Formats: sequence, C-alpha cells, structure tokens
Amino acid sequence: MADVSVAKPTPSEFVRGALYGLAAVSIWATWVVAVRFGVRTSLTPWDITAIRFAVAGAILLPYVLKKGLAVDRLGGTGLAAILCGGGAPMVLMAYGGLLFAPSAHAASLYTALIPLYVAILAVFVLGEPFTRARRIGLFAIVLGVLGIVWGAGGTIGTSQNTGHAMFICAGRLWAGYTVALRRARIGALHAAAIAAVGSMIAYLPVHFVLFGPSLFAADWRDLVVQGAVHGILVAVVSLLCIGRAVRLLGASNGSAFASLAPAITALLAIPILGEWPAAIDWAAMGLISIGVYIASGGPFPGRLAR
Repeated sequence: MADVSVAKPTPSEFVRGALYGLAAVSIWATWVVAVRFGVRTSLTPWDITAIRFAVAGAILLPYVLKKGLAVDRLGGTGLAAILCGGGAPMVLMAYGGLLFAPSAHAASLYTALIPLYVAILAVFVLGEPFTRARRIGLFAIVLGVLGIVWGAGGTIGTSQNTGHAMFICAGRLWAGYTVALRRARIGALHAAAIAAVGSMIAYLPVHFVLFGPSLFAADWRDLVVQGAVHGILVAVVSLLCIGRAVRLLGASNGSAFASLAPAITALLAIPILGEWPAAIDWAAMGLISIGVYIASGGPFPGRLAR
C-alpha cells in the first residue's frame, strides 16, 4: 500500500480546491439534464457516449501523443482504472441507468455517493485516514442522499433498481479513476486525455458496428449541444477541475464536492424549469452541504477537526 495521503490543507489550499471542486460539480449538474434532453430526440445514451468521446478524444489526442500513456507511473492496474473510470465503461453505466431510473436518482446514487466510494477505496490504496470528521461528513451525505431518493419516489423491487445498480457501478468506476490519478500523481488533464483518447479508439468502432452511421441522421443542433456539454465541458473541463481539487485536497477530500450535484441540480431547476424542491429536498440538501464541508477538510474548530 502506497502512502500518498496529504496533510490537512491550509485555508488557502482549501479555498482553491473548493473552487475547483465546485466548478466541476456545477458542470456535472448539467450532464443529467443534457442526457435526458438528448434521449427525447433521436439520440440514445450510446449515441451520446460516442459524441462525448469523439469530441473529447479529438481535442485531447495531441496531448496524449505528446505525453504518452504514463504506464510507468500508472502501471497496468492504474491505466485500466483511468480508462474504465473516466472512459466509456463508466459513462455507459451512468447514461444507461437513466433508461430505468429518474435523473434525481442518478444525481444521488452516482454523483453524490462518489465521496463514499472514494473514501473507502482510498483507505486501502492510498492510506488516507478515515478520520472522525470524514466519517461524520459522509454519514450526513448518505442521509441526505437517501432523503432525495425517497422524496423522488425510489422503490425496491421495480425496474428502477436496474438503474440504481448501474449508477452505483458507475460511481465505483469513477472512484477507481480518482484514486489512480492521486496515486500516480499525474496531471488532471493528462488523465482526462488518456481516458478520452482510449475510449475514442476503443468505443467508436464498436458503436459504428452495432448501430451503423445513425449519428449522421440526427439533427445537427442536437449533435452540437451534446458535443459541447459532454465532449468539452464534462469530459475535459470538469475532469481538469476535479483533478486539480484532488491534487490540492487529496482523493477523499477533493471528491467530496461531487455530493453537491443534487443540490445544484435542484437549485438550477428553480429558474430554468420552475420546479421548487419539496421540504424533504431542502432538508436533504442542507445535510449534504454540511457533510461536504466537513468531509472535504474545511476549517472546523475544536476536537472534531483533530
């Protein structure tokens, strides 16, 4: 086990890491909406995945050609974690789950629980301590997530559970990406480039064989929207931001901001969709926000901080 844990961040490092984390999760809050919008057109989740990596892979290909795959630092296992957790396997799980469960469940069981998955994995791989503050923060996050899922009509024994399983699997794959990035100490852009180019090379031919040139029949405006959101913002900009947060705060602390995705999505729905959160959603968002602050290593006086 490699001990690559970090000391408690200084106030300056926390602010910088928090800003990067908030920027990433603000972008992540848009992907669920964009996918739901896309599947109402002629596009499928598999098409949107192809668009994502065609755009991101083309943009980042020169960077990979210059920097290489960093196998000497990642190793075979680390490279697989980057390719699967930041590439097509994770994306197919997350996007495909929306065919079975609503978007509120995706934001909760996938994005919001990422800190829990990362914290558990980081204990064994990175030697990051599972501190009292982190346990309290994660407990508050999980309670808030369960509240949102319950308020959104989550049920057991229905087809929703297929989507739930896919969201959880996607979150675990992403946790592997985060921990591998931290363990190898490669740049955030480098990791994003490896994932995007690897998926472009591996996934696009499979998509073409299975579905043919179906993308060429789609409305060009739908392609532009999905390409901009998924290919540029989500696959490049957000991964760069979350990678910076992880480098400044550590794997567990940096990933904690992912839990704010449901809250940001709900707040965006007020001006955009005119949808106001229910009372249980406000309470859940409050719990999640408090949990994120504690679990991310925010300045906290007294014995809890120690």
